[in-house]
Amino acid sequence: MIICIDIGNTRTKVAVYENSTFQQLIITNNEKLLKNISKQIQGCTEKVEIILSSVGNLNLESVSQLKKLGNLTIVTHETAIPFKNLYATPTTLGIDRIVLAAGATLKHPKQSRLVIDAGTCITYDFINNQDQYHGGAISPGIALRYKSLNDYTANLPLEKISKLHPFVGNSTSGSIQSGILNGTVAEIEAFIDHFKQQDENLTVILTGGNSEFLVNRLKNSIFANPNFLLESLYLLHQYIITND
Repeated sequence: MIICIDIGNTRTKVAVYENSTFQQLIITNNEKLLKNISKQIQGCTEKVEIILSSVGNLNLESVSQLKKLGNLTIVTHETAIPFKNLYATPTTLGIDRIVLAAGATLKHPKQSRLVIDAGTCITYDFINNQDQYHGGAISPGIALRYKSLNDYTANLPLEKISKLHPFVGNSTSGSIQSGILNGTVAEIEAFIDHFKQQDENLTVILTGGNSEFLVNRLKNSIFANPNFLLESLYLLHQYIITND
């Protein structure tokens, strides 16, 4: 059994794999994490492997407890990865971005790949067909854009994501929806088009909490998987074992 844990900015997600097959997705929080994992491995007679990625600092007590539940691998900047990291400041590269780049490299070998993670922030990560990671971009996520307009202006209301967003807003609410949602789509399309100029066979992977909302609004052909980071953790774990 392999348990993949993604501790993000807003929630914690867990994927359970058995016999190389995805079995279950659990959405939880740090307080309930240990309880949920203990429940999953209850009665399990095989070796339990745990791989964990966190965007923030880990609670040492939680780490200690996880080690009691299985063989724990925590992804760090020293973890073996399947690509050459050409980032100018590699130790500042987010662990989540490292995992996503590794997953894209392993799942789509010898291709140019662009991974777009539309979550709290929108991150863009490019790995060329020679398995070289060049970096990318970071911009505010959709919820952060709504909150920023409300926090840093006197009179603009706090809006929520809307399925309907005509290009021309005929009210303040509609104008905010158009600016944020159409603006986000236009931004993503522009990044995809930029990298396609370098390689027209670019593979684009869209993931993150807002990926399902965005996928049908993008013109470009993409692979959409809201849980690609969890899949990437599984693939990275297999890579680490093979290359240990």
